[in-house]
Amino acid sequence: MLVVGIAGGTGSGKTTVVKKIVENLSGRSVSVIPQDSYYRDNSHIPPGKRQEINFDHPDSVEFSLLVEHIKKLKMGQSIEQPVYSYLTCTRLPETVTVEPQQVIILEGILILTHPPLRDMIDIKVYVDADADDRLGRVIHRDLEERGRQVGQVLERYEKTVKPMHLQFIEPTKRYADIIVPQGGENKVAIDILTSIIEKNLDQSENSA
Repeated sequence: MLVVGIAGGTGSGKTTVVKKIVENLSGRSVSVIPQDSYYRDNSHIPPGKRQEINFDHPDSVEFSLLVEHIKKLKMGQSIEQPVYSYLTCTRLPETVTVEPQQVIILEGILILTHPPLRDMIDIKVYVDADADDRLGRVIHRDLEERGRQVGQVLERYEKTVKPMHLQFIEPTKRYADIIVPQGGENKVAIDILTSIIEKNLDQSENSA
C-alpha cells in the first residue's frame, strides 16, 4: 500500500489535483481520505457559536483517530470513516466504510502539521496557489456548499484562514517531496506525480 498525502492552503486546488490523480490511476484501486472527515464533533457547542470555530488550527482535527485509521488500513483492515457536516459543524451518526487499497490518498490543509501522521505518508505533496486565487475559491465554495454569506467568509478569512495559513500550513511546504504550483491546472506536475506513484507501486509489487 502506498500512502500519498496532498496538502496545501484552503482553496489551493487540492481536491482538483486529487480528482485528476484518481482519474490517471484508473487501473489501480484507490481510496481518498479527506482530513475534513476527522474534524472534531462540536455538538457540545451552541449552534450560534459554531461558526466561530477555527477549522484552520491543528487542534480542530482528531489526528489520533486519523493516525489509527491509517495504521489499520496499512495492516489490511477496513475502517469506518466519520462523516462531518459543515452546515451543523458536527459529525453525523453514519460512517463510510473504507477498504484497504493499493493507493490511499490523504487530502487536507493540515495533514503535514502532525508528525506521527506525516511519518506515515510515503509521498508528500504540497499544492501551491496564489493567495488571491485561493480566496476566490474559498468565497465560491463557502457560499455554494456551506451556506455562508460573503461578509462571513471575508471576516473568517482575515481572522483565521490567512493567519493560520501563515502560521501552520505554509511552513509545511518544506516537508513536501513534490510541490504542485497552480493547483489543478498544472497538468504537467500532475502527470509527473502520477508517474512517481506508478513507479513506487511497480517497485513495491516487484519486491513483494
